[in-house]
Amino acid sequence: MTKPTIARIWRGRTPRAKADEYEAYNYEAGIKPLIEKALGVQTFREDRETESEFVTISYWENIEAMSTFAGTDPTKIHHLERDSEFLIELPKEVQILRLLTSHGATGSDSERFGLILRSRADA
Repeated sequence: MTKPTIARIWRGRTPRAKADEYEAYNYEAGIKPLIEKALGVQTFREDRETESEFVTISYWENIEAMSTFAGTDPTKIHHLERDSEFLIELPKEVQILRLLTSHGATGSDSERFGLILRSRADA
């Protein structure tokens, strides 16, 4: 299995009232296509009083692999068709970090672990 060396991080904020709708739209229009190209994808959401922040982290073998998805400038944002309807402001760039190490439960292992914790809490 190919290991990621690069993480590409996108952040965007919506009004809290639009967060659920944006989450569904973003998954269908943005995350699903990304899943097909990246080695892995994680999505995060933080709900605040008046807004929600979304963070997407995609993992790549290298800059070249990321460029096949993002274009020649992988820091450039490719806004989804309806982003301007939802986002408080359109992000101007993404953050690209070199992945040094990963420890503990991450990715699918953490999803499985979270399901176990939720099951135990419901019991």
